[in-house]
Amino acid sequence: MDAMPATGTPADAQRLRLGRRGEQLAALHLERLGFEILARNERTRHGEIDLIACDGETIVFAEVKTRLAHSTAPPAPELRWPATRQQRRLRRLAHAWLAATRAKRPFAPQVRFDLVCVLLGDGQQLLALEHLPGVL
Repeated sequence: MDAMPATGTPADAQRLRLGRRGEQLAALHLERLGFEILARNERTRHGEIDLIACDGETIVFAEVKTRLAHSTAPPAPELRWPATRQQRRLRRLAHAWLAATRAKRPFAPQVRFDLVCVLLGDGQQLLALEHLPGVL
């Protein structure tokens, strides 16, 4: 079991565990599709991107949205895609990461932003996963 952050609440710790579980399942999904995971929770001065993956042709910056089945979050994945302001931040983050890793990352002629929506049951078992490529 993950330790609770020193300054966080139990709800913060639960949300962190939920997010990590969703990212783990999203990474496994991308790997099954032939992608290599290049980075997880990659931080730049612009913020954080959940997953960065590459299949030799495309570098994918994936935003992972995870919720529990009994959650009151909107059911449609499109409603959970980041707002325009967040989309600009994700583009800046991707540009910064691409520039910083130019010498060591695999070459890929295309870049794409994907959304992976993960729905978990109460025991954090996977109930549904929806992958929306190129949504940004």
